Amino acid sequence: MSRPPLPPFTQQTARQKVRAAEDGWNTRDPARVAQAYTVDSIWRNRAEFPKGRDEIEAFLTRKWQREQEYRLIKELWAHDGNRIAVRFAYEWQDADGQWFRSYGNENWEFDADGLMARRHASINDLAIDASERKFHWPQGPRPSDHPGLSDLGL
Repeated sequence: MSRPPLPPFTQQTARQKVRAAEDGWNTRDPARVAQAYTVDSIWRNRAEFPKGRDEIEAFLTRKWQREQEYRLIKELWAHDGNRIAVRFAYEWQDADGQWFRSYGNENWEFDADGLMARRHASINDLAIDASERKFHWPQGPRPSDHPGLSDLGL
């Protein structure tokens, strides 16, 4: 299975890859998102270390059960060959109604078919009031006219 754009990445194809990842995660469909990773992909996400698609899918299922009303924006930070670095922020609400904005960075490494083989994420959560939310679009991919992180001052 090939998942374009393929490495080595240019500025344009790295941006496309980042937006495709953002759009995929905004579906909140663990099975669909897991298909973007190699069958033996290795992750570090906070204090969890999923390995392989099955563990990634289980991780994402738990994540989106807990993180309700999830909306994510990713932005390209750097790229080289088969690697991409991104920064991101997402907003979500917990079961008690508390809103959060989570900020982070990810380092990605891709195989020749464009599947992500490694993902290392560092993430911090900030409790926010509903009035501080900046990500206002219907659940799903971010509309093309919605500002990105830099435009929002994040």
